[in-house]
Parts: sequence; C-alpha cells; structure tokens
Amino acid sequence: MQVSRMAGSLIGSEIIKIGNEVNDMIRKGEQICNLTIGDFDPSIFPIPAGLQTEITRAYEAGHTNYPPANGMAALRDAAAAFTKERLGLEYSANDYLVAGGSRPLIYATYLALVDPGDKVVFPVPSWNNNHYCHLSSAEAVMVETRPENNFMPTAEEVAPHLAGATLLALCSPLNPTGTVFSKEGLEAICDLVLAENRRRQPGEKPLYLLYDQIYWLLTFGATEHYDPVNLRPELREYTIYIDGISKCLAATGVRVGYAFGPATVIDKMKAILGHVGAWAPKAEQVATAKYLPETTEVDSFLGAFKEKVQASLQTLHEGLQTMRADGLPVDSMIPMGAIYLTAKLDVLGKTTPAGQVLSTTKELTSYLISEARLALVPFSAFGTDGTAPWFRMSVGGASLESIEAALPRLRAALSALV
Repeated sequence: MQVSRMAGSLIGSEIIKIGNEVNDMIRKGEQICNLTIGDFDPSIFPIPAGLQTEITRAYEAGHTNYPPANGMAALRDAAAAFTKERLGLEYSANDYLVAGGSRPLIYATYLALVDPGDKVVFPVPSWNNNHYCHLSSAEAVMVETRPENNFMPTAEEVAPHLAGATLLALCSPLNPTGTVFSKEGLEAICDLVLAENRRRQPGEKPLYLLYDQIYWLLTFGATEHYDPVNLRPELREYTIYIDGISKCLAATGVRVGYAFGPATVIDKMKAILGHVGAWAPKAEQVATAKYLPETTEVDSFLGAFKEKVQASLQTLHEGLQTMRADGLPVDSMIPMGAIYLTAKLDVLGKTTPAGQVLSTTKELTSYLISEARLALVPFSAFGTDGTAPWFRMSVGGASLESIEAALPRLRAALSALV
C-alpha cells in the first residue's frame, strides 16, 4: 500500500513505545514504577475538585455541541485575565486561541509560519520538535546543549543558526529536563532574535519565537519563570506563547490549552485548527472559564499540588545522590520545575548478569525495566545521541511510595553490572 512520503517516513514516539511496553507488563500484574509518560495518575494527582464540579455542571447544562473555532469567549477572557494577573502579560482575548491541549497549538504554529524547507532551530534535548519539523517539512536545526548549563540553550550555542531561520522553538520549564532559563540566559537569546529581525529586509519573513511555557506554574523553591515579552517588549510581534491547564492543574485529559501572540499569526492558526477540528470540548472550556478566576481556590490547589510533586522529585534526587556518594556512577540535577528529574546513569559499556554488554541507552532502559522494575525515558527520545547517559524521570504517574520502593531496586540493578 502506498502512503505519502511524510507518513511513510514518520517516526513514532519513543516515549509512547516505552510506556506501552510498561503498561502491558502492569496489566499482566507486574509491579513497575513507571516514570515514563508526562502524565498524571488521577488516583495520585486528581484535578482540582472545583474544576471537576464545574465540568460536571457544564455537561448537565447541555454544553455538548461545537464550541467556537477560537474557543469560548468566556474562556479566552478568563485566560487573558489569568495571564495578566499572574505574569503581567496583557493581551486581548481576541489574541487567544483555545485548542485541545498544547499539541495542536504547537503544530498549528508550525503550519502557520513554516514553509517546506524553512529552518526551525530548537535545542536538544527537547520534546517533539523533531516530529513537528517532519510533519511540516521543515529543516530541523538541532542545537546540542550541555549539562553544565542544565541542558538549557545558551545564546552562544543558538547564535550561529539563526540567520535565515523562520522559527526558534524554546520551552521553559523544559521537557524533558525540569530545568529553566535564567533571566540573563533568556535575555541574551531574546536579544539575538531582535538583532536577527533588524537585519532582515522589508517583505522578508521574520524570525518568530515559539515559547512553550505549559509548565510555568510548576516551579520550586526560589526558581523564577521568565518569558520573552516581559524581558524584551519589542518581541511581542514575533512571539507565540503556548500555555494551558494540562500540567499546572494535573488536567492532561481535560484537554484545554491556549496560545496567544500576534493577531495575524493567531488568526491563521485559528483557520488551520478550524479545518482540523482540534477543539477543546465545550463543557471543559465552560468549566475552565469559571474555575480560573477563583484565585484562592487555584492557589490552594497549586500549593498542595506543587508540594506533592516536589516531594517525589526530591526523593528521586536524594536517592540518586546517595548512590553517587556510595560510588555508583550516577548523578542528577536539582529539580527546578515541571514534573521531571534529569538523571545520569553512566553505565554504558558494562555487562549485565546475563552477559549482555549495554551499548545504548535503549538497552539500559530495557534492562532497568526487567531487573529494577523501573521505567525511564532516555534523552535519545528527545534528540540526543543514543549513547548519552541521561534520562528523564517523570513523577506524575507514580506514587511517592512506589518511588521509594524503586530506589533500592535501581541500586541493586546498577550494582549488578560489571
């Protein structure tokens, strides 16, 4: 059977492959600590009670027909007010576009801005930009980042690649690392984007900035979130923000995301998604519009939710640091945001008790699933080399108790390698 070249060469999600393998084992009764998918187990991290109540009321009120193509007006108003109050970013509700989570919005950004063959610059590791480049027939320009910079791209790393590029795709807090931009680091990149656009001739397509901040409300301790337009207001006409409730309210399955930015771009994204039909369900939109203005309730939920997420991340971090202190070749980065811990398991080249030499992180991943009953995602799933010893640990789908129980199994599995 013949299919399109794009479809024929499309690569599936490595994260979903690993997650499916783990879920099959769990269905067979095996006890596995699943730290793969960036999702939430509702029995551990339920959505806010007030949001759930409003969703139920919206369905009971009959909100089961199509929503407007750009989202319910009440939700766009609420999202605009929420963003202004909490981030100081003031955009008209008409500059907002609602969709079924952040994925359709990111894809629509690509399709609205990128022509086949256009350059899209993004750091690796990062989530899914390689696939969006494939879907839009863009030229992917992957910028390797370094652990000494918390895997966040620097201006020096990005600068050589911006000439002639159409889109720079950034994310903070970053999936998969759980690390964030510093104020100075993001300012330097913003200045590069502005300088590149000043160099371009009238009528030439500008360099746009896609800024995915879906995790911005999930930062820990003294960590602060920074965004381009607050740092450099001149970037307003070039920046498309991706946001929503999926991560900050543990509401991945509720499917309410929103983008905001220049009206001309948002209008084209609206037209694209209008044809695709990637709308958030109407009842969930109605419910979110009523929930977001409830400041006290939102803050109460976020406080407890963040504390619980941070406890799981900190337990993993401290467990790995204890192993490191005991001489095992592991390390981890202090959790700063999102639901992810960056872990280093530097054991490639070692041999398992069964005699297998571990030569790639995929092989190590399989070994840990079978021997430690612990499932992680290697950074190779996010664009890095298959021999880089870095992994994403996602805590949304695992209880603190299961994480605590998995750490001794991980220690034993790593200690068994020779």
